[in-house]
Amino acid sequence: MIRAPLPASLTPLATELGLRPFYGDIHNHSDLSYGHGRFADALARAALQLDFVSITGHAHWPDMPVDDPSVAHIVDFHVKGFAKLRAGWMDHFEALKAADGPGFCVFPGYEIHSNADGDYTIVYADLDPAPLHLADTPADLKAALRQSKGARALAFPHHIGYRQGARGINWNTFDPALSPFVEMLSMHGCAETSETDRGYLHSMGPVDGHSTMAHGLAQGHVFGIVGNTDHHSAFPGSYGHGRMCAYARSGGRDDLWQAFMSRATNALTGDNIHLLAAVGPAIQGGIVAPGTYDLRIEAVAGGFIDSIDVIRNGQLWHRISPELDPAPIGAADETLLFLELGWGARRSRHDWTGTLSVEGGEILSAEPRWRGAEVVSPLEGQDGGAPLPELVADGSGLRFAVTAEANPNNFTSATQGMLLRLRLDAGATIRAELCGQNIELPAERLFESAKSGNLGSIDSPAWRFHAMPRPRQWQWHGRVPLGTVSPGENIYLRLRQAGGQMAWTSPVFCRAEQTS
Repeated sequence: MIRAPLPASLTPLATELGLRPFYGDIHNHSDLSYGHGRFADALARAALQLDFVSITGHAHWPDMPVDDPSVAHIVDFHVKGFAKLRAGWMDHFEALKAADGPGFCVFPGYEIHSNADGDYTIVYADLDPAPLHLADTPADLKAALRQSKGARALAFPHHIGYRQGARGINWNTFDPALSPFVEMLSMHGCAETSETDRGYLHSMGPVDGHSTMAHGLAQGHVFGIVGNTDHHSAFPGSYGHGRMCAYARSGGRDDLWQAFMSRATNALTGDNIHLLAAVGPAIQGGIVAPGTYDLRIEAVAGGFIDSIDVIRNGQLWHRISPELDPAPIGAADETLLFLELGWGARRSRHDWTGTLSVEGGEILSAEPRWRGAEVVSPLEGQDGGAPLPELVADGSGLRFAVTAEANPNNFTSATQGMLLRLRLDAGATIRAELCGQNIELPAERLFESAKSGNLGSIDSPAWRFHAMPRPRQWQWHGRVPLGTVSPGENIYLRLRQAGGQMAWTSPVFCRAEQTS
């Protein structure tokens, strides 16, 4: 029940292709270097809601501005963080091996900063202890990794949207043989195009248009995309910070690695959205020969789908609205229930406990949507050290415990939540006990609209059962005729949910001569 995968009845195209979506975060931080929170806690938290993870250490910055007194405080914590990682690097492999196991795959990883070439995250395929390779350029890094690891290491540019020269991507030194994908989305923001609703807000600056995914595609580069959190408080997969999806035959190490290297990846904001694109024999990240094709689409969202866009050669080419053109996939009696917990007075926190069950139906799967503390720089203070969240099956229902911080302002959410995939009979009832408060809601009430409440008076912690969608509102599948697809073209999908969560597929590329 907990994090049960989507059944074949909801993923017929993926099943036909022998693939499943697996969700992970391969760029995030802890006290392994200069992040907050214990490395051991990061591994434990990742296992709660991810299929795979890499806990990233800060390792190197060859062109760090050491002679600029105005940033001496930044240089100081970087130098200390690098030294800490180097001292503990070889020993940390034992912890990785202990955390790795069936259903949860762990990869070693670290990152190198660069003003000139942009920051890169390096990921090793295997858990055999191997040294850090602290090269000063992508070309030198590629040579070192190839000599040491062969095809069992990769490096990808992250927070690509910063301007070139200020740790944003340098498309002139980008090498697809080193980097099968780029990190297009993280807690830094979204770098799909110049204008998005997830702008870069970090002190490092805004997005530059020539550092975006769109600009790289316009230049003819071949690359996949991913999202990761870049979370700095030992909470990989922190909800809403970014996440990636890999389409693989299994969640085993070699199958996941093959998905990485073949660019069969998606970028996600938070919800574990299944969004599959197929053009001829290729799925996202693949390369097809020129020809006449249909675009096959399969989408199973984490909430109400607002739109599915087909982006072709950088332009919006086709838009699908399931409300206007419904094409559900699965049974008519399945729906999604999102329970969100938090709110309350500023700078407060609340320890939530409770149970959930359904009368006249069953819980098919439960997906945690846990968030970590919003701490990035060591100069910002410490996180609250909340206990490990819990979401477990309890008979035919669920039991949970999680700490939620109050929202820090009217724009940034700090809520915790969980998504349930349900099968409901006519007249079904949702039952919950939330911190001693008993709630009983007819399912029809939630098909009508959301329901909220407080644990006490105004400014007390609050809960919200989001509206439940009908299958036609959270699923879509079909074909979009593409006509003739010519050499040099690229096509990808962008899905937006009504609540703002999004997913993007890696592009499918057309080339006269197909390459890997």
